[in-house]
Amino acid sequence: MRILVTGGAGFIASHIVDALIEQRHTVAVVDKLSTGFVENINKRARFYPIDILDDALEDVFAVFRPEVVIHHAAQIDGQMSLRQPRFDAETNIIGTLNVLERCIEHKTRKIICASSAAVYGPPAAPVIREDHPIRPLTGYGISKYTSETYIRMYGEQHNLDFTILRYANVYGERQGAKGEAGVVSIFADRLLAGEAPIIYGDGEQVRDFIYVKDVVAANLQALSLGHCCTVNIGTGERTSVNRLFGFLRDLTGSGTQPVYQAERTGDIKHSCLDNTLAASVLAWRPVHTLESGLASTVRDRAGLAVTARNQTTL
Repeated sequence: MRILVTGGAGFIASHIVDALIEQRHTVAVVDKLSTGFVENINKRARFYPIDILDDALEDVFAVFRPEVVIHHAAQIDGQMSLRQPRFDAETNIIGTLNVLERCIEHKTRKIICASSAAVYGPPAAPVIREDHPIRPLTGYGISKYTSETYIRMYGEQHNLDFTILRYANVYGERQGAKGEAGVVSIFADRLLAGEAPIIYGDGEQVRDFIYVKDVVAANLQALSLGHCCTVNIGTGERTSVNRLFGFLRDLTGSGTQPVYQAERTGDIKHSCLDNTLAASVLAWRPVHTLESGLASTVRDRAGLAVTARNQTTL
């Protein structure tokens, strides 16, 4: 199958590209490398270093003619979306529309789109189902939900199949340590360096932390399942930030204590996703425990730290 992955140099999508190539699909990557890294890109994938907003995206579709698009290119920082809402909307909404227009013009069969638990806003239940009210607190949540709505409209009007995957808090190897999305990497890096991580609020806020390889598996299932539906991708397990910190402190062998600061605007107190629908329509459930996923992530961050130290001493 010919599959185009937008944002394929980034954290999650680069893992998806690796898995697709392992399954012998023909893969192309579109990424402007603003937050992604060229070294993340599988050497067997075709690489187009362009922005999804560029007119050059038309040429990529014309040449590659993808059967499926896996759309991950996005502005993902909730705090930035509050500071720069126009930039967030242009990237996430207009960028998605540009991808959709190209899909229709070149008869792409399906789009699989990465969305977010941020669309829900404050939870009305301990575990959030897909029919939960939509009340986003950030521009990011708004732009993601707007993109979802456009995808559903294009699906109905143009017979474009789609699966929208609303991710919980994804973590794992290759995750950046910038912005609030990378809390696991941020905590691990600071603990490995003997520095104190910052926890905003009292640390009792709950998140649903899902390992990147489980997210990859959901995307692979969506290639042939999950027709025209919107699905949560999470573990359904509630983990406080304090508990997460405790796991990481034990894994790194650090004796460092966190520094607590005031809550930030737009941060949701509790977020955990029900994955019952994903089990039904995608035949998917997460298989990695939080402990095993964190252990793999810490090993990866420790290796990166050693490499960085060695480079500075050359």
